[in-house]
Amino acid sequence: MSQLKITVDPKSGFCFGVVYAIEMAENILKEENKLYCLGDIVHNNREVDRLNNLGLEIIDHKRLSELNDCKVLIRAHGEPPSTYETALKNNIELLDASCPVVLKLQHQIKEGYETIKKIDGQVIIYGKEGHAEVTGLVGQTNGEAIIVTTKEDISKIDFEKPIYIYSQTTKSPKAFQIIVDEIRKELIDLGKDVDLKFVVHDTLCRQVSGREPQLKAFASENDVIVFVSGTKSSNGKMLFLSCKEQNKQSYFVSDTKEIDENWFKNSNSVGICGATSTPRWLMDEVADHIKQIS
Repeated sequence: MSQLKITVDPKSGFCFGVVYAIEMAENILKEENKLYCLGDIVHNNREVDRLNNLGLEIIDHKRLSELNDCKVLIRAHGEPPSTYETALKNNIELLDASCPVVLKLQHQIKEGYETIKKIDGQVIIYGKEGHAEVTGLVGQTNGEAIIVTTKEDISKIDFEKPIYIYSQTTKSPKAFQIIVDEIRKELIDLGKDVDLKFVVHDTLCRQVSGREPQLKAFASENDVIVFVSGTKSSNGKMLFLSCKEQNKQSYFVSDTKEIDENWFKNSNSVGICGATSTPRWLMDEVADHIKQIS
């Protein structure tokens, strides 16, 4: 095999929201050796394992309700109001590392909900049901928001009522636009005044959506792409598909054990990139592994 040129994408890796949450956790763990975190601090199992070894303990909402007089970190995805109520009741100090972009969206949705319920309207959230960020967003509407993930989910909407739509921050702009267009088409088909009935709030994170065109360019510059991400990362799945559209020889891995040396046969270059939840050290580890097997 000829000498492979291996490039790690300098623009891949943690977004600022994840960096902030992890730095907060690391700083506390240096002093206290123990910290609870509500849910995986980041959707990357290797990074979670690293922080677990430093003393970070991942808990769920049931465990939170059983704790008292301690510190709990809220990760970048944000939390619904009920979490803050539990903490207050149990004398838990919340270390809030919610991403500023997510906090802004929570505020927007809360305001939108208060406005639209006065005219008997509905809040629609385009996102993945059960995703931590989406759960936090729905919590701003007393659990009344309608979650739309696929075109089929549009059937949940009452087209007789006004509609405010928002998006989970890490979704694809293209996919969000498809949903928006489908709702608009349905309203037109029903003879409704779209401008009066339908308000679209563009709430996508530009740091995430801006990576899509950049990654496509990176994917086209390399013979093979190895995309490194945790399997739980919605953002990872979305960005990997963008790579795959551009370069059919794109492979998704969470760990070096999943790499197949046959991927690189008859190739001159390999590009390594990842999600906003992928640590740089893991992409470097993947690069070193490929160097060894090639």
